[in-house]
This record gives sequence, structure tokens and C-alpha cells, in this order.
Amino acid sequence: MTTATLAPVAQQPIAIPVREILPWALFTVLLAVLAIYFVGAEQGATSLIPGVYIHEFVHDARHLLGFPCH
Repeated sequence: MTTATLAPVAQQPIAIPVREILPWALFTVLLAVLAIYFVGAEQGATSLIPGVYIHEFVHDARHLLGFPCH
């Protein structure tokens, strides 16, 4: 009985076209920018939503991320 050893086949990376990634990348960047705005800047003069509801909702996240708020 003989045993044959096969040479390992080189794995080629999967090519993902930029056209498929670009919409998801832009959507992710938009969500990240909105999250940073609401956590970091939604207060006082830059407030888009009147009142302190957004500020109070993300208050602990502001401290966790190092944004000063009081």
C-alpha cells in the first residue's frame, strides 16, 4: 500500500468589489458620526433636539468616553 502526499493548494483571497462595500462603509460612517455627535456634542448651543432628554439618555456614555458635560 502506498500513500501519496498532496501538495497544499494555495488559498486565494476572495475579491470583494468596492461597489459592494462602499454603501455599507458609508452607512457605517454615518452611524458612527451620528453616535459621536449625540454622545459628545448634543448639549447646549449645538443641540438639535430641545430639552435635556438626549443628554440624560447618553450621560453615562459621555463619561465613559471621556467627554466632559458638567
